[in-house]
Amino acid sequence: MARSAWIDLLDPSEEELREHVAHELRADAWAELMRPADPEGRSPRPSVKSHGNYVLGLLLAAVAVPEEDVVYYQEVDFVLSRERIVTVRKTPGERPPFDPSNIGDVCDAIEHEQSPGMIAYFLVDDVAERYIDLLDAVDEEIDELEEGIDSWPAEKIRRRISELRHDLLHIRKTLAPTRDAVREVVDGRVDIEGRTLLTREVFPREVEQHFATTYDKLLRATEGVEYARDLLSAARDYQQARVSIDQNEVVKRLTAIASILLVPTFIVGLYGQNFVHTPEYRWHYGYAWSWFLILTTTIAQIVYFRRKRWL
Repeated sequence: MARSAWIDLLDPSEEELREHVAHELRADAWAELMRPADPEGRSPRPSVKSHGNYVLGLLLAAVAVPEEDVVYYQEVDFVLSRERIVTVRKTPGERPPFDPSNIGDVCDAIEHEQSPGMIAYFLVDDVAERYIDLLDAVDEEIDELEEGIDSWPAEKIRRRISELRHDLLHIRKTLAPTRDAVREVVDGRVDIEGRTLLTREVFPREVEQHFATTYDKLLRATEGVEYARDLLSAARDYQQARVSIDQNEVVKRLTAIASILLVPTFIVGLYGQNFVHTPEYRWHYGYAWSWFLILTTTIAQIVYFRRKRWL
């Protein structure tokens, strides 16, 4: 097994963490490592920073649960030194914690010993892959929305669009700082301080090149978020246009019905004024004449509105 430089801890106590971390950590590092996980992903802000003789990484992996239409976040932090990497996984409430088995399988498949920096790369790359998988799941949700937008109730469509926009907003808020943190490693701006010719870097050039491939994945994921947002905006615009068209059709029908009722009402009102000198009152066919006017104008309007497709 080629991962003896890796120590994995799940929800450790402060004593357990002190036992495995070889260096004295700063107060802010202790606060981050001991802080409970937030399934909503509101904190922490993903980062990879140098803290003198160690590097502290804070990562969030987004996970989709299609059966529940939920996206939650798994936090995994790491303390990286020249000798080892200690990963700290936190259980996000009722959800399962980050599963490092993929990273372990990769390490086991490699015959020679992996450096702590390389194991950190495997960890960050696995997080990047999970973002890509998540966006694939979101794209499927948007495809389902587009297929149902002509048949689903308007309230259901509005709710699904709102939920997906909320998910994409949170994904972008965690994905962007993750990408920026990886970029700092690629640019060589993160490493252990006080290096000399006799001490090695935790992120040597070959490891930085591997991080560059992860950075490309995160860039693709960022583009995927923007593409998904564009698709969602198009679906929202289409739904709003559909609602507007439906409203126009309803207004047309109401206008036609009101017009059909207006003319008979006018005729009845005209002859209902009871003026003394109204000729039709003394005409033998006056009653039949009023009905003839009502029926003729009503039928004519119905034919006209049907040809106009208002009815």
